[in-house]
Amino acid sequence: MRRLLILITFGLFLAVAYHDVSADDGQGKPTPGGTLKKSDNPLVAMNYGPAPELTNEIWINSDKPLRLKDLRGKVVLLEFWTFGCYNCQNTLPAMREFQEKYADKDLVIIGDHYPEFSYERDVENVKVAVKKAGIEYAVAIDNDGKVWAAYQQRYWPVMYLIDKQGDIRYKAIGEHDYTITEQAIQALLSEELVLERQR
Repeated sequence: MRRLLILITFGLFLAVAYHDVSADDGQGKPTPGGTLKKSDNPLVAMNYGPAPELTNEIWINSDKPLRLKDLRGKVVLLEFWTFGCYNCQNTLPAMREFQEKYADKDLVIIGDHYPEFSYERDVENVKVAVKKAGIEYAVAIDNDGKVWAAYQQRYWPVMYLIDKQGDIRYKAIGEHDYTITEQAIQALLSEELVLERQR
């Protein structure tokens, strides 16, 4: 019996230690953690694991670089695109609509711009394209392809939905039925993140 109590105590110690480590961003700043009351919508039933962090330093429509660790508690729609891509251009009306409908409901939209051709690497060209397309959400410049590689990307465009805990829960490749993506957005927004403790 005593041996069992020792094992249980040791297990609890490891669980608390693991929670403390996982709730830290590596710089001594705890990130929001908690229990996510998940939606029963089958569109977001899959969990692809933690979303790789955004490391981009150059941003359009944002005063500072955005980091996923700072967006915990919100749903993030991340789209990989490039302005010269015809299929990417066809996704923009839906992206703008999502921005209009859900930006004030804890949806953060981010475009990761990874160029296919040399003229798409020019940040000024991207700025012109963003303005011309009426994009108001944040656009990250990914000329070095680090974020593209971190997500093991191969195609343009691709949309990811990242839940309030920072996990990828939905992925749509290419042009598709955007009403389905909207249903997935609504499902993730409806999920409640209950913090385990105040920090």
